[in-house]
Amino acid sequence: MRVLVTGGAGFLGSHLCERLLADGHTVICADNLITGCLNNIAGFSADARFRFEPQDICRPFDFGPVEFIYDFASPASPVDYMKWGLQTLEVGSAGTRNCLELALKYRAGFLLASTSECYGDPDVHPQPESYWGHVNPIGTRSVYDEAKRFSEALTMAYHRYRGVDTRIVRIFNTYGPRLQIDDGRVISNFMKQALLGDELTIYGDGRQTRSFCYVSDEIEGIMRLAASHENLPTNIGNPSEFTVLECAQAVLDITGSASKLVFRPLPEDDPKQRCPDITKAKSILGWEPRIDLPTGLGLSVDYFRQALLAPTRDPAVPAT
Repeated sequence: MRVLVTGGAGFLGSHLCERLLADGHTVICADNLITGCLNNIAGFSADARFRFEPQDICRPFDFGPVEFIYDFASPASPVDYMKWGLQTLEVGSAGTRNCLELALKYRAGFLLASTSECYGDPDVHPQPESYWGHVNPIGTRSVYDEAKRFSEALTMAYHRYRGVDTRIVRIFNTYGPRLQIDDGRVISNFMKQALLGDELTIYGDGRQTRSFCYVSDEIEGIMRLAASHENLPTNIGNPSEFTVLECAQAVLDITGSASKLVFRPLPEDDPKQRCPDITKAKSILGWEPRIDLPTGLGLSVDYFRQALLAPTRDPAVPAT
C-alpha cells in the first residue's frame, strides 16, 4: 500500500515507518519536527519507497492518493506538550480533521494514535476501554488529554457520519531506542540520570505505578489493530505494573549506576496508577507483549549511552 504517517519522525512514528517499509509498503512521512527528529528516520530515509515531507498537518496538505493514514502527529511527553500547548490542541483538532478529510477523499483506512492519558488519574484499575476516565479538563496536562479526547470524538464522528474506516489505539507508556532523552518521561529521565551518575528524581513517594511496553511490542499491536475491523478504541500496552521506585531500581541494575534517589513534589494531576486492561487486544487481535522490563531496558541502554554524546533534536519548523 501507499501509506501516510503523520508525526513519522517521532519516536513511535519512526518505528512505525520502519515497520511499514519492512512489510513492503510505500511510506510518506509528514512531520514539522517540533518534537520529531531527522536522526530517527536516517536509517531508512534513502529507501526509494520512503518520502519525507516537512509538513505542519494543521495547514491544508495533500500528497496524493493513499490507502491508509496513521495519525501520530502530536507532542506526547509532558515536557513537550506543556511547552507546545496550543500546538498540541491544534494538531489534535485541525490536524486530525485534515487527516480524516484525506481519508474520506481517498477512501483510505485511518488509525488515530490516542493515549492512556484519556483515562486521566483513573479511579478504575486496570483501565478497560469502556472506562470514561477521570480527567481534569483545565489542568496543566489538559492540553494533551483534551486534544486526544477530542481527536477520538472526531474520529468516531467521521466513522459514524462519513463512513470513514477508522481505528483508535490508546497507547500506554512505551520506551526503547529513539525515545528523546530529554523528554521528561520516566524511562528517559532515569536512563539519563543513571548514565550521567546524577541523582534519580522521584516525584512523590515513588509508589505510583506505571506499565512500560517495549517499542517493538507496541508497534506489533498497532499493526494488528490497523489490519483489523475494530473501530472502537483499543488499549495497546504492557499490563505488567511497576512502581516508579521499582522502575528506578531496574534502571540502576541495567546501567550499573551508583546514583542515589532524590524525592520531589508530585506534579499536578500526575496519575497515581496507570495499567492497561488488554483483554480486548488479546481477544480480537491475538496480541500481548512479549518483552519484559529488564529485557527491554537491556535493549535500550546502548541507545541512551549514544544519545548522551550528541544532541538529537532538530530545529523545529516554525510553529503556528
